[in-house]
Amino acid sequence: MVSKIQSPCPRCQSTQVVKAGVVSERQRYKCKSCGYYYTVAKMGKTIDDYYIIKGLQLYLEGLSYREIERLLGVSHVTVMNWVKKYGVKKLEDIRYHPSYKILSHAELKDFIAEKESIKGHGLIITEVGDKFMVIKWDRFRD
Repeated sequence: MVSKIQSPCPRCQSTQVVKAGVVSERQRYKCKSCGYYYTVAKMGKTIDDYYIIKGLQLYLEGLSYREIERLLGVSHVTVMNWVKKYGVKKLEDIRYHPSYKILSHAELKDFIAEKESIKGHGLIITEVGDKFMVIKWDRFRD
């Protein structure tokens, strides 16, 4: 029986294909037009580019893989693979240590209103989902 499959033949683009068994736990198809056998590529779990960019940004800001995992809900191994894939290099300056807080919009307004809270050697505010992350650097005392 010839059926209309969402995935057309990769060789001739015909949709006249039939099932032709299973190979490596994947359905195999045969094109009735050109006789070509093929399997459809497995669809993997994809992660939105927003999380990749945010994960790399947080890594560059000095957060550990596990901290990023807790914040974004993405495996620390996945973050590590992104760092390797994109060749990201973190600056190693041990004189400064980042600390971070996750705040709602109202909490962020209160945080900024306090002059003492924004003093320091560096401050970045970045969006993480519907919350805001405040990353602040404090200098280690010798």
